[in-house]
Amino acid sequence: MITLTAGAVAVQVNPADGGRLTSLRVQGDELLVAPTADPLLSGCYPMIPFAGRVRNGRFEWGGEVHQLRQNQAPHAIHGTGFDRGWLVEQSGPDHLRLRADLQPHWPFAGWAIHHISLTADRLDLSLEVHTSGSSFPATAGWHPWFRRSLATGGDLVVAIDATGWYPRDDQGLPRGEVVSPPPAGPWDDCFTGLTWPATLTWPGALVVSITSTGNHLVLYDHPAHAICVEPQTGPPDALNHPGWPQIVHPTQPLITHMSLAWSPP
Repeated sequence: MITLTAGAVAVQVNPADGGRLTSLRVQGDELLVAPTADPLLSGCYPMIPFAGRVRNGRFEWGGEVHQLRQNQAPHAIHGTGFDRGWLVEQSGPDHLRLRADLQPHWPFAGWAIHHISLTADRLDLSLEVHTSGSSFPATAGWHPWFRRSLATGGDLVVAIDATGWYPRDDQGLPRGEVVSPPPAGPWDDCFTGLTWPATLTWPGALVVSITSTGNHLVLYDHPAHAICVEPQTGPPDALNHPGWPQIVHPTQPLITHMSLAWSPP
C-alpha cells in the first residue's frame, strides 16, 4: 500500500490490487467504499482496455472473433487491470505512476499507464493504453465507489448534465441508439453529450466536482450504501459497435484524464 498526501488530504493506492485507490480522505471524511472480497465492488479502479461489459465476452477485429475472459458470465466486464498487480514506475509523496501489461486476458500485446497526482484541493488521474504492435479497439475509464454517507452531513446527491442516454436491452447492454433527453432514474446507465463537471454533494459536509476528457459517464445508483460515477471514453459493449471505441495504434495511444476537486458545501 502506498499513501500520497497533500495538506489535509490523503490517498491510499494498492498497486497489487488492480492499481486502485483504496481510500480518499478529504477533511477527515472517507469518500470511497472500503476494500471487499470482490475487486469489482470497492475503491476507485482503472478500467482498461475496455470499460463496462462486452457482450458474451466476444468482439470482432481484423476479421477474427476474439474471446475474452467471461468474468461476469456470460459477459466480460471492466477490462484486464482491476484484479491484477501493477508495477510502480515512479513514486513520490504526492504522485504515483503505475504500469500493467494488458495480457494475458486481452488478445493483443500492450500495456497501460495509471498516473495519480494529488494536491490539497484536487486529485488528478490519467490513463494510457498502448499497443506493442497490432492496432486494436479500446475504451478506458475509472470506476469509483463513492459512499452515500460520510461521518457528517446528508446523503450523497449526484448531478450530471447530459443530453444523451443509451437505452439498454434485456441484458442491460446498450441497444445501439442514443436517446435525448435522458429519462428519470434510478440508474445503471451510460450518458453522453456531457457538460462537465459532474457534481457530488454531501449536504453540510463536502462538494466534489468531477471533470474528464472522456465523453461518456456511467451512473450506477442502485446500491443503498454507494453511488458509482464513472467517466470513460466510450459506452459499455463499445467493442461490438464500429465507431464507438478508439483505435489504438503504435503511434497513437488512448489517453484519458479525470480530476476531482473538492470544496466546502
